[in-house]
Amino acid sequence: MRILVVEDERRMAELLRRGLTEEGHQVSVARTGTEGLELALASPFDVIVLDVMLPQMDGLTVTRRLREKRNQTPVLMLTARDGASDIVAGLDCGADDYLTKPFAFDIFLARLRAVSRRGAIPRPAVLEVADVRLEPGARRVTRGGVEIPLTPREYSLLELLMRNTGRVISRDSILESVWGHGSDVHENTIEAFVRLLRLKVDTREPKLIHTVRGIGYMLREPDQVREH
Repeated sequence: MRILVVEDERRMAELLRRGLTEEGHQVSVARTGTEGLELALASPFDVIVLDVMLPQMDGLTVTRRLREKRNQTPVLMLTARDGASDIVAGLDCGADDYLTKPFAFDIFLARLRAVSRRGAIPRPAVLEVADVRLEPGARRVTRGGVEIPLTPREYSLLELLMRNTGRVISRDSILESVWGHGSDVHENTIEAFVRLLRLKVDTREPKLIHTVRGIGYMLREPDQVREH
C-alpha cells in the first residue's frame, strides 16, 4: 500500500516509517499539517496515518479539508488524547478510525488493514434506493428530496446497507465495516444504531430496513440500487 504518515514527532514518524517499510509498504512522511494536506491532495494514497496535534494545521482540520475536497482516502487518526469527546471529534470530522498513543505496533497494523479495506470499496457518485438518495462525496442523504441529518456512524451504516441492497449483512460484518477491527462494541449497540437509523430513514412507506432474525439486517426494495 501507499501510505502517508503525517507526524511531527521525529522518533514516532521514523518508527512508523521503518516499521511500515519493513512490512512492504511505500511510505511518505510529512511533518506538518499543511504539508500533509498538500501531499494528500497531490498524490493518491491508500491510507493516511494522521496525528491530531500538528504544527501549522491540526489533524482534525486536515481531515475536514480533505473531505471538503471530496478526498475519501481512509484516515487512521493517532493521538495521545483518549477522552470520549476527543474520539467523537476525530470521527465527526471524517476520520475512519482512531488510535490512542502509546499503542502496540501489531494493533496499529490491524487497524491500518481494516481502514484500507473500507477504502477499496467502489464509491459511485450517487446511490439511490426507492426515494432515498445518498451522495458519498458530500456525505449527504435525502428521502423524497428532504435532507436527513445523520451522525457519522448512522451514515456509515446506511451506506453499507445501500451498497448491499437485497443482501443480508451479518452483525459481524456491520461491526467490522462501521466500527472497525478489534472494537468491543456489543450487539445491543448495533441494534440501537439500527433503531435510530430507522427513526430517521423509515418514517414513510416503503419501509426499507429489515431485520433478519439471528443473522443481521438488510435494506430491501423492489428496484435495484442505481449508480451514476
